[in-house]
Amino acid sequence: MQKSLSVYDSDGSTFAPLVVIELVSETKEEAIAWLLNRVRDKQQDGGAELLVEQLTPGAQGTEKDNPNVYVVGASWQRLLYGAEDVGLFKEFNDGSMRGFTYANKHNFKEFQGDGDGFLSMAECQYIIKHELDNLRAKDEAHVPGYPKMKLYPGKSVIRRMQSKGILVQVFPLHEKEELKRLSFSWFKKIKLSFQPLDDIRHYFGEGMALYFGFLEYFTLALIPMALIGIPYYLFDWEDYDKFTVFAGFNLVWCTVILELWKRLSASLAYGWGTLSRKKAFEEPRPGFHGVLGVNPVTGRAEPLYSNAKRQLRIYLVSVPFVLLCLYLSLYVMMIYFDMEGWALMIHDEEPTFWTGLLLFIPSIIYAVVIEIMNLIYRYAAEFLTGWENHRLESTFQNHLVLKVLVFNFFNCFASLFYIAFVMQDMVLLRQSLATLLITSQILNQIMEAFLPYWLQRRRNKKAHKRMIKTMEDKELPLSEQVKLEADMSTYLGTFDDYLELFLLFGYVSLFSCVYPLAAVLVVLNNVTEVYSDAFKMCKVFKRPFSEPAANIGVWQLAFEAMSVIAVVTNCALIGMSPKVKSYFPESETQLILWVVGFEHFLLASKFILTFVIPDVPKHIQIKLSRLEFESLEALKKRLRLKMAAHAVRSKVEENRSHLAGQLPSSKIP
Repeated sequence: MQKSLSVYDSDGSTFAPLVVIELVSETKEEAIAWLLNRVRDKQQDGGAELLVEQLTPGAQGTEKDNPNVYVVGASWQRLLYGAEDVGLFKEFNDGSMRGFTYANKHNFKEFQGDGDGFLSMAECQYIIKHELDNLRAKDEAHVPGYPKMKLYPGKSVIRRMQSKGILVQVFPLHEKEELKRLSFSWFKKIKLSFQPLDDIRHYFGEGMALYFGFLEYFTLALIPMALIGIPYYLFDWEDYDKFTVFAGFNLVWCTVILELWKRLSASLAYGWGTLSRKKAFEEPRPGFHGVLGVNPVTGRAEPLYSNAKRQLRIYLVSVPFVLLCLYLSLYVMMIYFDMEGWALMIHDEEPTFWTGLLLFIPSIIYAVVIEIMNLIYRYAAEFLTGWENHRLESTFQNHLVLKVLVFNFFNCFASLFYIAFVMQDMVLLRQSLATLLITSQILNQIMEAFLPYWLQRRRNKKAHKRMIKTMEDKELPLSEQVKLEADMSTYLGTFDDYLELFLLFGYVSLFSCVYPLAAVLVVLNNVTEVYSDAFKMCKVFKRPFSEPAANIGVWQLAFEAMSVIAVVTNCALIGMSPKVKSYFPESETQLILWVVGFEHFLLASKFILTFVIPDVPKHIQIKLSRLEFESLEALKKRLRLKMAAHAVRSKVEENRSHLAGQLPSSKIP
């Protein structure tokens, strides 16, 4: 917890500021007073029972500073009750991971004294965010001072004010000393070692730690392929007849690493207490709208929207739009092939060093155009998915991921498929793959880390210098810290990071057999990715709220789908090998049948392997089963005690009734 900085609540209580709430500067006073009262009110009165105070401007404050900035914290007892409410898992005295309960708090391993230090700052901030999100309207018809900003019983207050633009942002504060230690062990000191995943999880949460864990695992899993690819590339530069061996290795590699990752992620999630944690009931998205009705599950009033209307929007608008974008991508691809033909013609007419360089220009231009198209399509996909009006954030994300993956896959790999299976030009395939891979990696590094950092410096250069000096050398005043962090870019989640890894996995698993150095390039990219991602999380972006996660979610399914496509692709490449074709000199149909049969055999083997390798290691399964057994036994014991107590009460009542019939009324006790 951040103890060095503290503020006083209106009742005189001292608390550590954990979360910042910023309202627009012209927010009406009655709306501010109403919101703060709701944040402070007792839970039984419908409030969040948190501590909140207005941030006082520091010595360097100006008239341009927004006065409506508030810091939020909570008492330790409130945070411990909140940990129970959100279903936080912590280590028990026997070493198992169990759901925290306030009544049983002293039986947890790290709970000492009054519990100070039991919860990490990230966990405390997550609890506060949960309580703020669950702050609901009671009988208010609208936000005070804003008659057009309608409310109804059960509506999330924070979400309504965010969607209407009154609430600018809610973000958690950094803890300077802890961030400094994490930065030093994570990216400031370049060394060959594993990432501090437990420290990352402690500071940024399980979702972020799982991403960096997967990035590290993917990089290590690529090393065997890279070690095989280097001599393969050096000794078989033009011998495409032997790429069948590398393709066969690809088939086994892409299946095994994904299955082993599921086991590793289960081990990490168990150690962090998220594997057996029950998923919380999802509330409607802030942007969800519809006719006011009653949720049959919660019984609360909330907007209802016809699923039929949503399906019509998806199939009559979204799907045709995606198909149109795929057609445009195909059209751009054909322009690229025309450019390739033009460059090749010039080189054939006058083969010089400069015309040789000209051969790479179309691929570089095409790679840049692909990145631009992916970026534009991403914004369009977000708009369309929001317009479809999905009720839950998870459903919104699933539809968005599907749209983006389909387009990115087609946009990035369509040209490679065309070169490999229509043109059947392995030299051009190798050149195009290398150019796309290298160009996309350079552009991603620039767009993800260096560009946001440069914009941050340009936007507030003096403040940035002061921040760097103060963050590293001495403590920054709270007002200055909040002001600087409020101006930092907002981290939008791991979506783009996983998407980049998905595309790199595709380049390696689909076509690296014709360009064995692809794995080497991806390893180098991932090593720099670790440092650039760590840098941007610690220096460029606001601290994101911790999000519990047991796995990488829908991305596991996306990677597994790519591995299935890789089986088909590599089998087809094997079938195109001159050496394999030589075994079927008279019948191409027989060759196709053999390739298809071999492909089906490998797919069957892949799915069998999926079932044979358990997703959760045996020792963790035993621990989870033991915990479930103990929970059932404890429940049975409580029921038996309850039944015994009921039987005793019944016996006492029976004896009293029996005595009442035998004794005078004056002597009945």
